[in-house]
Amino acid sequence: MKAFIIDKYKSKDGGRIGQMPEPEPQADEVLIEVHAAGINLLDSKIRDGEFKLILPYKTPFVLGHDVAGVVTKVGASVQQFKAGDEVYARPADHRIGTFAEFIAVKETDVAIKPKKLTMEEAASIPLVGLTAWQALIEKGKLNKGRKVFIQAGSGGVGTFAIQLAKHLGATVATTTSAANMELVKSLGADVVIDYRKDDFEKVLHGYDLVLNSQDSKTLEKSLRVLKPGGKLISISGPPDPDFAKEIGAPWFVKLIMRLLSVGVRKKAKRLNVSFSFLFMKANGDQLKAITSLINSNTIKPVMDKVFPFKSIKEAMDYVESGRAKGKVVVRIK
Repeated sequence: MKAFIIDKYKSKDGGRIGQMPEPEPQADEVLIEVHAAGINLLDSKIRDGEFKLILPYKTPFVLGHDVAGVVTKVGASVQQFKAGDEVYARPADHRIGTFAEFIAVKETDVAIKPKKLTMEEAASIPLVGLTAWQALIEKGKLNKGRKVFIQAGSGGVGTFAIQLAKHLGATVATTTSAANMELVKSLGADVVIDYRKDDFEKVLHGYDLVLNSQDSKTLEKSLRVLKPGGKLISISGPPDPDFAKEIGAPWFVKLIMRLLSVGVRKKAKRLNVSFSFLFMKANGDQLKAITSLINSNTIKPVMDKVFPFKSIKEAMDYVESGRAKGKVVVRIK
């Protein structure tokens, strides 16, 4: 099968389209013929070896974390799906590889595709949808009347998280450029800050929750917009000791993560707020709940561009540029 292959971390060619063996599904897996795959900044970071410490992939490997397609084969113990089902998924870590014509995914990580979405639209949802769900609902316990600051509102995670937070009844603040203000307002943002002109720290006060996706300087400033007892959940690092424990990291990785996050954890403690790192996990049940929100028009996908598979490197460069409004997708079939 055709696939986008990484032969070497940080290679100058940035990966190549070549041939790989078609996967055979295990007893608890479904084989999906890939129609479309979402591109995420995480793909570039893995290609460049930034997560090698916690997510080591043996080269050569196939990149890609979002898939929408059709089930062509099911494993012996699979109960929920059959050949012909239109599905979408974020495969589990160490099981990625959606930039290919086929991928085998565990049944528990898959959900039926939202009926009203095209394959390209569906492929834009899993990683950002699950990230927002796990940050706002699972970790953040966001509910009606709370105030949440979601950074980079016009990005992939931001466009989804704003809609989810509004559905939960929260007041939502976000940052974006002047050109994207109307977009984030249309998604439900109540307070919109032009990050090029205004300092969010001078505008926002007494927030219950921050979803941090930016650099360390922005993270430190974000701690100060929280009220006492507030929470900052970061999806851009630094990883913390709880995360190291969660993934069963060896002692030296636990030590590294403790040292990486010691500064921000001390600052959070001084301000009487909490800091935690989120590395999103595959979850088919949460994806089903997201499907219901999409089918009921509560959440809509926000797409920027769809690239052909042959232009996948160009698509990844575009995502890395930070200019995308919402998600970028490659059409594989």
